[in-house]
Amino acid sequence: MTRLNELRDNEGARKNRMRVGRGPGSGKGKTAGRGVKGQKARTGHGMQQFEGGQMPLHMRMPKRGFNSLNRSTYAEVNLWRLVKAIEAGRLDAGQPIDAQALIAAGVIRREKDGVRLLGHGELSAKLTLTVHSATASARQAVEAAGGSLTETRPAPVAAEA
Repeated sequence: MTRLNELRDNEGARKNRMRVGRGPGSGKGKTAGRGVKGQKARTGHGMQQFEGGQMPLHMRMPKRGFNSLNRSTYAEVNLWRLVKAIEAGRLDAGQPIDAQALIAAGVIRREKDGVRLLGHGELSAKLTLTVHSATASARQAVEAAGGSLTETRPAPVAAEA
C-alpha cells in the first residue's frame, strides 16, 4: 500500500521540454528544427490560410445571413422553471415576480436585455409576473391559472403606409 508521502508520478509521465537552438550537440541546434530560411522559418509567421495564390476557401464560399450589432439578447425562462423554483421554495408565488426575484431565486443568472417568458410547462399557481416579453402560449397559461402578466416591452411602432 502506498503512503501519501510516497506518491509520485508514473515513470515517463513528466518530460522536459526540448530546448532548441542550443548548439549542434543537442540535435536541435542551428535551425532548431525549422528547416532553412523563408517566412516559415521565422517566428510568428502568418501563412496558415495561404493556398499558393489560389483564391482561399473562406473567400470562395458565399456570404450568408446578417448579424445585427444592436440585437437584443434575452434571459429566457420557461414555465416549468418557475414551477420548479416555487416547489423548491426559492420563489414565493404570493409575491410579484420580476427579473430581480428570478435572479435572487437562481432561476436566471443575469437579466441581459430583459426576461422573455416561454410557454413550455404546466402552471398551476396564480402568479403576478413582470417580464420584458412573453410568448402567446405563456401568456395564455398564466391567465388560465388566474395570474397576471405585465410586459415592459415598448409597443411596436406601426409601419407608415
